[in-house]
Amino acid sequence: MERRKFLKGAALGAGATAIATPALAQGGKTLTIVSTWPRDFPGLGTSAQRLAERIGVLSDGHFKVEYFAAGERVGAFDAFDEVASGNSQAYIAADYYWGGKHPAFNFFTSVPFGMTTPEWNAWIKFGGGQQLWDELSGEFGLKALACGSTGTQAGGWFNKEINSAEDLKGLKMRIPGLGGQVMSKLGVSTVSLPGSQIYENLVSGSIDATEWVGPYNDYFMKFYEAAKFYYAAGMHEPGGGLAFGMNKAWYDGLTDWEKAVLEAACNEEHAASHEELIAKNGEFLQKLVDEQGVVIREFDDEVWDAFGEAAEEVFEETRDHSPLAMKINDDFQAKLRAMGAMMGEFEVAYTNQRNRVLDIA
Repeated sequence: MERRKFLKGAALGAGATAIATPALAQGGKTLTIVSTWPRDFPGLGTSAQRLAERIGVLSDGHFKVEYFAAGERVGAFDAFDEVASGNSQAYIAADYYWGGKHPAFNFFTSVPFGMTTPEWNAWIKFGGGQQLWDELSGEFGLKALACGSTGTQAGGWFNKEINSAEDLKGLKMRIPGLGGQVMSKLGVSTVSLPGSQIYENLVSGSIDATEWVGPYNDYFMKFYEAAKFYYAAGMHEPGGGLAFGMNKAWYDGLTDWEKAVLEAACNEEHAASHEELIAKNGEFLQKLVDEQGVVIREFDDEVWDAFGEAAEEVFEETRDHSPLAMKINDDFQAKLRAMGAMMGEFEVAYTNQRNRVLDIA
């Protein structure tokens, strides 16, 4: 049977609802996507390009996808306004970049002491997070779907060791989001830079430290040329997601089939990007140590406690912004505690014991 006829007429099973497919031969829809990542940027950039390509494939060419990396159509931080205005139909970004428009956007990327990727996925898909995201994004004429994940990020690159909270004072660091606000409360001078500008600022001495993602992504950034101390797990981005943000008026005009194609492509890439990092982070961490002489460090308990105290202040300030910010924060924190308790008893306890028994460093 011809593929298109099969897709159009196949029975989907008891209780399922058929989604009508469009007449593909009669044209399609242009989908212009702008990204906050440079072209061919390892990890984040290649994931965005993979998603753009996948949308075209899954739709059998119905969506005529035009993909523009950061700076090719608009600047990285101009993607929000580009899509909200309708000049382009979608962006691929970290939604915490839009925290200046509303601080609650931070919860839809990652926040200090927040959810890991599995926890965040559960909140978004089954815990009411998507509905809250829709409410927030809708105020700006947008509709967002999760489309990527960086997992638990590294604490960052520093040009000196951090042995106490006092060592943070006076540092100039690239760190966005609520994590940046936590650092500011500890005396750090923070800046938010797009990925393409971090290396030059670190090498020139304009900044003393930076966070980015993790070993696989960071290896290609060559931060080790200016900062040899690489801190493992950080408090600022324990997990979460990247966003496929669409112009809401455009999205609302799509058919159910078209929406399903976009959701399927985003779900697929969201999983793939996280799995890719899990597969490659260990390999590239070893490369950083063996090939570049990078020194791996961990923040001690005193530093973690200082992070925690500052984070409490940041969340209170975020709640005070607006009723919606309070609503999102309170829901997030409640779900975090419920899921976190279970994860600690099962996932974390198992992983710790497995690594102990098998002597996994």
